[in-house]
Amino acid sequence: MLHVNTYVPIYRTNKEGIMKSLIAIGATVAALTTLSATTASAQSATVTQIMERGTMLCSGHNGSYFGFVEVNDKNEWKGLDIDLCRALTTAILGDPEKAQIVPLSWAQRFPALQSGDVDVIIKATGWTMGRDTELGLQFSLPYFFGGTQIMAHGDLGITDATGLEGGTVCVEAGTTIERIVANYLQTIGVTTNNISYESAAELRSAYLANRCDAFAAWGPFLAVLRATEIDNPDAHVILNDQLSSEPIAAAMRQGDDGFVDMVNWTIASLLIAEEEGITSANVDEMVANPPNPRVARLLGVEPGMGERLGIRDTWAREMIAAVGNFGEIYDRNLGEGSPYKLERGLNNLWSHGGVLYAPILD
Repeated sequence: MLHVNTYVPIYRTNKEGIMKSLIAIGATVAALTTLSATTASAQSATVTQIMERGTMLCSGHNGSYFGFVEVNDKNEWKGLDIDLCRALTTAILGDPEKAQIVPLSWAQRFPALQSGDVDVIIKATGWTMGRDTELGLQFSLPYFFGGTQIMAHGDLGITDATGLEGGTVCVEAGTTIERIVANYLQTIGVTTNNISYESAAELRSAYLANRCDAFAAWGPFLAVLRATEIDNPDAHVILNDQLSSEPIAAAMRQGDDGFVDMVNWTIASLLIAEEEGITSANVDEMVANPPNPRVARLLGVEPGMGERLGIRDTWAREMIAAVGNFGEIYDRNLGEGSPYKLERGLNNLWSHGGVLYAPILD
């Protein structure tokens, strides 16, 4: 009996231990299976579709939105937004020339995204609650900050929007600016006749033909327009009113978190490259001799940068070689290397007095 009594507890203990071990093994197998499935599904459905098609479909503009989306004298697309599209295209397909730009008006951009006519909207698009919650859009990290302002004919003799009482204000249809202007003028008690135009070209023509007393648009666009496209800039004044300050981001369809990650880390990598001094000219040197682990990770010298996104580890280095870092992109399209000479201001790195920053690359 003593033997039996001592044997049973020992047997039970061993049995319990075995069961616990089997449970632990099962959990480990399940975790590994889940990890394997996660790794296998890291590539998003949108990225897969882009790879199968062999082109990236990006939003363009039905005219020119100076500095951001425009066509040069060789009938080639250029601008900050176009270069960000080419950066994303290089990241996924390895070649910036595989970007296909689809001309769209402001009103067309969201239906075109939802229908699949474009893969992503990179078109000076403000991140708003309505677009986030009602239109089924997902937004990226902000890559630019700018606010709505109003430009008026100088012969009106006004410096702020209160002088627009009874006048005509022109805006572009399908933009947040329509609502921002209406709300602002109502708030300050000014009654105006607001007219919407489908394209920026129509809007500029209407303003310059004196069919509008004032022209409401994004502040950076007005500054560029006044400096470079108007024969007598001094005959026009940008009013003191700052109607808004909004984050500009890429817009994607909801439901593909992997593609959102891809777009976010494209933008983040361009910012990190600028922070680390990696340029299109020295990226190969940085690959050969990375100065720190962050650079080694970014440029794919240390494995893992691509696997998490379901693409190759070298995508960021190829992207930087093709289009440069964020500072290079800004400079040639809006800054000192462009006709517009627009100071970066808020759109500088956080370490240089601006508000742009990248998440941690771990």
